[in-house]
Amino acid sequence: MELVYHGHSFVEVRHEGKTILIDPFVTGNPLAKVKPEALSADFILLTHGHGDHVGDAVAIAKRTGATVVAVFELATYLSWQGVSVHPMHIGGSRDFGGFRVKFTPAFHGSSFVEEDGRRIVYTGMPAGILLFLGGKTIYHAGDTALFGDMRLIGERHAPDVAFLPIGDNFTMGPEDALVAAEWVKAKTVVPIHYNTFPLIEQDAHAFVRALKEKGINGVVLESGQSLTL
Repeated sequence: MELVYHGHSFVEVRHEGKTILIDPFVTGNPLAKVKPEALSADFILLTHGHGDHVGDAVAIAKRTGATVVAVFELATYLSWQGVSVHPMHIGGSRDFGGFRVKFTPAFHGSSFVEEDGRRIVYTGMPAGILLFLGGKTIYHAGDTALFGDMRLIGERHAPDVAFLPIGDNFTMGPEDALVAAEWVKAKTVVPIHYNTFPLIEQDAHAFVRALKEKGINGVVLESGQSLTL
């Protein structure tokens, strides 16, 4: 299994000929080294409705025929854009033939800004994602603050890999992410959602050093780099 990081919160999962994209923000992502048209996908998983997470999901889904999996409100909104969707919600899980998805809580917002009409469209609650695939458990926290029930995620699932935001300002920063890493009990922690924009600039290597001081394995992935499970 190969996990490819494309900057911001975009993670590509490849396993046995199947490709799953999580929050495929490419267009407008200064860290992305891949082009949207070069991406293949069987499924696209979305944590919430903000543009830097939905990203190129609609264009990729229309081109590849991928199914977009998201919370009900966001899935409904995207279905109006002409893509195949599967609606879920927090606490629910679903088997998709070879892998299972479970949505977890996340503390953030979730909306889509229609700039022409100056409207904000509500797209349901934000979420994290547990992906069970190939005997491994991957936790993508999405955009979130630190919250106590991360302990439950660790107690019940102890992920093999956890992708945790460290950017601060919009999500938890490095200090809170260190606590989150302890609570989720992941074998490996990868920092995400940082350095895309000035407001979320962070030193990921310093974060990983702090993880190791706590006995937690951390890995900094530059955009385009991968982790093999």
